[in-house]
Amino acid sequence: MKKIASICLLSLVPMLALAQSNPVPAHPPGAAIASAHALATQAGIDVIKQGGNAFDAAVAVSATLSVVEPISSGLGGGGLWLLHDAKSGRDVFVDGRETSPAAATPDKFLDKNGNLDPNRAQTGPWSAGIPGLPAMLVHVAEKYGKLPLEKSLAPAIGIARNGFPVYARMAGGYQVKRAEMDRYPGTRAVFSPAGKPIKLGDIFRQPDLAKTLERLGKQGFDGFYRGPVASKLVAGVNAQGGQWSLNELASYRVKERDPIRFRYHEWDVTTAPPVSSGGIALAEMLQILAPYDLKALPEAERVHLVVESMRRAYRDRTFYLGDPDFVKVPQKLLTSTDYAAGLRATIHPDKATPSNLLSGAPTPLEDEETTHFSIIDADGNRVAATQTVNLLYGSGLIPPGTGVLLNDEMDDFALKPGTPNAFGVMGYEANAPKPGKRMLSSMTPTFMESKDTVAVLGTPGGSRIITMVLLGILGYDQGLNAQQVAALPRYHHQWLPDAIDAEPNAISAAAAKQLQAMGHTVELPPDAAEGGRGSSHVWGNLQTVEWDRRSNTLQGGSDPRAPEGKAMVLPQP
Repeated sequence: MKKIASICLLSLVPMLALAQSNPVPAHPPGAAIASAHALATQAGIDVIKQGGNAFDAAVAVSATLSVVEPISSGLGGGGLWLLHDAKSGRDVFVDGRETSPAAATPDKFLDKNGNLDPNRAQTGPWSAGIPGLPAMLVHVAEKYGKLPLEKSLAPAIGIARNGFPVYARMAGGYQVKRAEMDRYPGTRAVFSPAGKPIKLGDIFRQPDLAKTLERLGKQGFDGFYRGPVASKLVAGVNAQGGQWSLNELASYRVKERDPIRFRYHEWDVTTAPPVSSGGIALAEMLQILAPYDLKALPEAERVHLVVESMRRAYRDRTFYLGDPDFVKVPQKLLTSTDYAAGLRATIHPDKATPSNLLSGAPTPLEDEETTHFSIIDADGNRVAATQTVNLLYGSGLIPPGTGVLLNDEMDDFALKPGTPNAFGVMGYEANAPKPGKRMLSSMTPTFMESKDTVAVLGTPGGSRIITMVLLGILGYDQGLNAQQVAALPRYHHQWLPDAIDAEPNAISAAAAKQLQAMGHTVELPPDAAEGGRGSSHVWGNLQTVEWDRRSNTLQGGSDPRAPEGKAMVLPQP
């Protein structure tokens, strides 16, 4: 026995030596940033080169996106950011979601017949909530950054002042929204200078926005929420018939919340709590799916199970989720493995569950015109940040002299229970507006961590945000790299309407027929339904970064659906 034991111990020596010679690295070998615009990614890289950390870079990326992506986000909107502080090991969710003005009671959004007035909910002064993004930039810089706020904002200020080329998505979006935007003098001055509307290739300059960013950098919170900028914002909204007050701006506060955490296979997943609906939905879906070997299943069976998990999570989203400061959210129950097991037991292995058997009503959405960026730095700090102005170019309203394009997030509230919003979907009391309340969101910034890999991911895409992040997590779990995850074809089910929506190549024609035989309604692009590649009907703009601890390498993935996006890796000197 002693001889056998000696042999066993000797056999362990090479393994121990190998483990010691290849220890798990304590820190990434540099920094990686992926965002929806190359100028924003470069701004973050430049700030890190100047001695900033991931949080300083996040401020730079966010502010630059606010300048170069007015179609999607900006100082007049809000965001939800997930941070990991490597020194303390702490994860924190920073809630910079917009809030409802006190005057914006549900009756203000009804016409003379008592019906919801979509124009008032989606365009102009009544559609705008009190912005949260400027306060978030100040909060993150002051509490987590290393550099002065003014330094992190410098790239965005320079681009706003000197301009950048108008790209196709920006020009096309403006043509769609121009009639509404041209109603407002402040907006016309920015988007139709000298009476000439912007077009592809023009150099787009925003001198007023540069001044607003400069004031924010020098004065912090007071530079936006008090003083001249605040006065211009209130005056601009009220001149168009809205009803904001200086006190509402001065009273806005960023909130820090505990993220949602759960285990999926070998991954620790950290993600967004309410006022986002994403984290609870992710926890439900992934814990329903955990016992299945999805990679080994035939395509139709795999899609069936994933769709059934989506169906159940989105049903719960409708009834239980809202601003946790106003609504009691049963988070512990909804994210428990026992609850997921109960939901799993209701899934028939080869038959769709009709959504009308899961009683309820449709779910409210977050618009696709949102943006996301992901960051890891050389210390191991991480940021997953999603921000938005809601619909295309938000409310369309820029209060004169500010350069700030305001959001139209009020449409994300259930303004009239049971009445469809801009996306043909409905909400109920949990998401009804009240003074200071935050509207429900689908934004789902997420971290994944295993023994070998750390990943940061998120995306815009309306209510599809959650299912895109779900498919991204499943992709990483199956061994895909960051760029492969960003490019994954996507499919979606949100309980009601009771249909699977899919991009080209996401579901094969053969699998679609099998799913239909199971009782699913499958909506494929016309070309894909014939077995072809399809030509349109794509969504999202997923941005992700990955640290592979085994090889100690960094990689970024930028969604190929949006050519303006870029992922960059900055090696450690």
